[in-house]
Amino acid sequence: MQKHITLKIKPNEASNDFILKEYLAQSIGKSVTEINGFYKVKQSIDARSRQQIWINLTLHTFINEPFHQRAIEQIPFKEVQHSNKKVIIVGAGPAGLFAALQLLHQGIQPIILERGKNVRDRRRDLAILNKEGIVNPESNYCFGEGGAGTYSDGKLYTRSNKRGSIDRILNLFVQFGAEEKILYEAHPHIGTNKLPHIISSMRECIIEHGGIFLFEKKVTDFIIEEDTIKGVTTADKDAIKADAVVVATGHSARDIFELLHAKKILIEAKPFALGVRVEHPQTLIDSIQYHCALRDEHLPPSSYSLVEQVNGKGVFSFCMCPGGIIAPAATQPNELVVNGWSPSKRNNPFANSGIVVSVDEKDAIQYLKKQKSNFEIQKSPLLLMQFQQMVEKKAYHAGGGKFVAPAQRMVDFCNQKISSSLPDCSYLPGIHSSNLQNVLPDFVFSSLKEGFKAFGKKMKNYYTNDAVIVATESRTSSPVRIPRDAITLQHPQIKNLYPCGEGAGYAGGIVSAAMDGDKVAEIIATTLNKK
Repeated sequence: MQKHITLKIKPNEASNDFILKEYLAQSIGKSVTEINGFYKVKQSIDARSRQQIWINLTLHTFINEPFHQRAIEQIPFKEVQHSNKKVIIVGAGPAGLFAALQLLHQGIQPIILERGKNVRDRRRDLAILNKEGIVNPESNYCFGEGGAGTYSDGKLYTRSNKRGSIDRILNLFVQFGAEEKILYEAHPHIGTNKLPHIISSMRECIIEHGGIFLFEKKVTDFIIEEDTIKGVTTADKDAIKADAVVVATGHSARDIFELLHAKKILIEAKPFALGVRVEHPQTLIDSIQYHCALRDEHLPPSSYSLVEQVNGKGVFSFCMCPGGIIAPAATQPNELVVNGWSPSKRNNPFANSGIVVSVDEKDAIQYLKKQKSNFEIQKSPLLLMQFQQMVEKKAYHAGGGKFVAPAQRMVDFCNQKISSSLPDCSYLPGIHSSNLQNVLPDFVFSSLKEGFKAFGKKMKNYYTNDAVIVATESRTSSPVRIPRDAITLQHPQIKNLYPCGEGAGYAGGIVSAAMDGDKVAEIIATTLNKK
């Protein structure tokens, strides 16, 4: 007999197979010898009680019958080298990669064009950015094989069930080398140190089955005849033709948004969120969340999720990284953007999280009018993108250059006081004591100020000068949406053009972007196979 059995146990018991077998036997009134094996189906932490932290486990249990390891679905791929159907995919982030894998599965040749470098060569550019303060506009934390998520943590949690099959995406990650634990953990995480190898394996599979993968191949124009896209032109003047084009360029490909706008192809301004990244000692967050002086060795470094409404604006945590590092995520010189990541063990001494405020067109226009800026204030689909860019430039200059970030202790920030000193910080280019009120838009600053105080009431000791605030966290999502039909997923104006993933406004993280790429490719395959 096989049965799902749910247990609520202590952290030190959760990894002990003998103890688990005893609990399983007790729960169904059997002897331990009748439990022939089990594997985890779900695992989560319940830290609500101050007396005892619990691990909730659901185990697939084999009772009086032979044990079989979890069956990992292996998605088959077809040889497509000689396929007469071809699809260009612009961008090799999760949306682009999973679109390519779905096309391989359907027998269609994907042609992936990536402006950046492969994961190995990309790492060198990140080291130069961190150590020397020099950014490569085509190879950085946002651009390159694997997209922004490759070197920005590898968190796989999503609530986007409606976009497609989460299980399919997670199974594919395991198929390409991820640990099985991502299939059952409540908040699965691969880690920036492990994700590049998985991404490389996906690329090798795509090439092995006849797909085409081209690096440092920046798309500069679309080939459009009447109302149908026929292909793309690249910076090196190559004209590449295909049956369809998937635009999966990520949230930071501003040149693509500008190209679409210049060609009068419909795009829309999309609300996004802007704020700062906050870093606490991990031991402090552990003590708050686990109600203890010292974290149990059987528990992972703790995380948090916070949200507050301040004067009608949403203030919330974003991309929280336990045991993590703050990284410079700019894509251009003279613009400062920060993000966060964690290695697989999450064993760094700091916990960081974006704390951001929702921003829409009305907010941007009101702020710019108050500033009496030379910035052209108009109702434009690029308005929020340009507003985002303007704040990033202010942050860069406030830090003094070379991607040194302006920073302030948390209580000092709320008291509008420049910090006389700053705590140790994981941000490698360094931080500079600044008045962040002069960097952030007034409505963002005031919302954050009240938000931090409110968070301090929800999490005792969160509101502290031991925490440092680093500006700016501004690439939370795309400030532009490329519209598409809800059924065909094509652009409503240009046939065979498929906006996809986070940059097009249809995802918000690795898994949701992967699901969107998978879904778009499935629709394309259905359409092309009918012809």
